[in-house]
Order: sequence, then structure tokens, then C-alpha cells
Amino acid sequence: MTIYALARPLLFQLDAEQAHDLTLKSLRVAEKAGLLGLLAKPPVCQPRSVMGITFPNPVGLAAGLDKNAAYIDGLAALGFGFIEVGTITPRPQPGNPKPRLFRVVEAQGVINRFGFNNLGVDQLLANVRAANYRGILGINIGKNFDTPNERAVDDYLLCLRKVYAQASYVTVNISSPNTKNLRALQEKDALSALLAALKQAQTDLSQRYGRYVPIALKIAPDLESEQINEIADLLMQHQFDGVIATNTTLSRAKVEGMSNATETGGLSGAPVREASNLVIRQLASRLQGALPIIGVGGILTGEDAAEKVAAGASLVQLYSGLVYRGPALVREACRALG
Repeated sequence: MTIYALARPLLFQLDAEQAHDLTLKSLRVAEKAGLLGLLAKPPVCQPRSVMGITFPNPVGLAAGLDKNAAYIDGLAALGFGFIEVGTITPRPQPGNPKPRLFRVVEAQGVINRFGFNNLGVDQLLANVRAANYRGILGINIGKNFDTPNERAVDDYLLCLRKVYAQASYVTVNISSPNTKNLRALQEKDALSALLAALKQAQTDLSQRYGRYVPIALKIAPDLESEQINEIADLLMQHQFDGVIATNTTLSRAKVEGMSNATETGGLSGAPVREASNLVIRQLASRLQGALPIIGVGGILTGEDAAEKVAAGASLVQLYSGLVYRGPALVREACRALG
């Protein structure tokens, strides 16, 4: 039995957000004490070349776990091939009132309505510079809750310009269900304007820094088939570098009648797996290899990770599965992907 398996019953006695914070703080203490190298065996996995980047292994950490990049070194010691931090916004914001994180234990799910709580882009960058980690770092950017959608592009551009020099790649989050009207940015005209502005900024920044930093778009699982095709076409039209599928779902079809199922927010974990895989398969069919897909949503076993790749993903990311399985999931997913 792993150390996490022993600790999990105690963590599950705590409020979900308290357990989340305690786990990260404990991870940082263990890393600084040099214990993680003794406890975590490095995964054996083949590197992957995606978006022009060589990833040491294809199993990454999804955004949302380390919003402010405060725990990168501890998380890196768990064997991830890449780490994505954020979502970050231009200005600090507290997010939604607590409680805002809930376990749906019967379904191995998690519901959150954090609302992009973070300390702002400048603090994230200070934390990145202070870290020892030199691996692949994705930085996930969003807009402040009080920025109207008509000016959302300003927030994304500000964040892109600030994080560009520190990021291995940048993710544009327009799919969180917890910022009012954010998902409206996935609609065709709004999305096309946003992608065009970001692509132009990327071109300017790559010339300024002499370095090309790929940009990926993170989309929701709650999209109609026609919307998925429109998004795929726009990503190709604007020559985006990647797409991350998917964020959390608003659907409760898989958790009806279960504890906490009526809480508002985005549902992740096992209940979103099928919807995520469906989006990945449709994207892969439409894109035909024009840009890579990073698969996230409902990975709780190595087999789940392999399903994402079989559906068309080049890389995978973990988040809610770690709540139920702990760090052993990283190694298991790596083994399954070879």
C-alpha cells in the first residue's frame, strides 16, 4: 500500500479544499527535506515531440492544481513529463466564496467552482523564477471575472505578453464554467477574433525574444458536434499550435442522486471521461493531424490514459485522478503509454 493510500482516508475527513491545500504544503515540505526522491520512483516512459517541444514523458499535470506556481518543485518530483500552472489572471482575485470544492466519491468525481482564484500574473511569475524546476512548464491564462467579454482579449494579451519569456507553452482558457459568460468566447466570431489577436501577439513576441512559444486552446466537453468542428477549423485557420480537451462539465448525468451532485460548478474526474474522449475523437477526425491534442478528463488508471491516446491525443494530463489515486497514477499512466 502506498503512503498516499494510507493518508487518503484522513484527507477525505477534511473539507476538500483544506485537504487540497494541506497535500500541496506537505508535498513542498517533503521536497525541501529531500524525501520525495526516496519515496517517488521516476517513471519509465518514452519522450514525445509535440508542438515543437520534446516532452520527457507524455503524462502532465493539468492546470488548476497549482494555480500560482507555488509548488512546482514538489510536483515535479512526482515524475510528470510537464507541469501546467494557472489559470492566472492579470489582477489578483479571490474567486468564489467557500466552500467551492466538493468530492463526488461514489463516482470518483470532483466538483469545483473556484472561479479563477489566484494571486495575479506578477506573483505567478515571481514564483516561477524562484523555483528550481527547469522542465516543461505550461502557463494557463484567463481573464478577470469583472472584465467584460468585449474586452477579454485585452486580459489574454496582457497575460500572454507577461508570461511568454517564462513559459514552454501557453494555454488559453476560455472553457471554465465558473467565470460568468466565459464560455461564450468559444462561439465562432468571438473565438476567431481572440485567436487572431493572440496569433499576432505570438508572432511579435517570438521576434522580440528570438524564441517561439506555442499556444494551445483549452475547450469544454459540453459542445455540440457543429461547435467542435467550428473550433477545429478556426484553430487550423489561425495556425494555433495545440488544443487541450477537455475542461470540466456542467452535466450531472453521470452523478445524479449522489452526494454533492447538486453543487454548482464544473464536474471532473471519472464522470467526464466519456465526454472528453468523444470530443478528442471528433477533434482528431476534423484536424487530421494539423495540430496536436492534449487529452485531459477522467484519467484514473493507466488504461484511461491509453484510451485518450487511442482517441487521438498526443499527450495526457492528470488532475482529479490524483485525488483518488495519488502520485502512483503518474507512473501507471506512463507505463501504459510506454
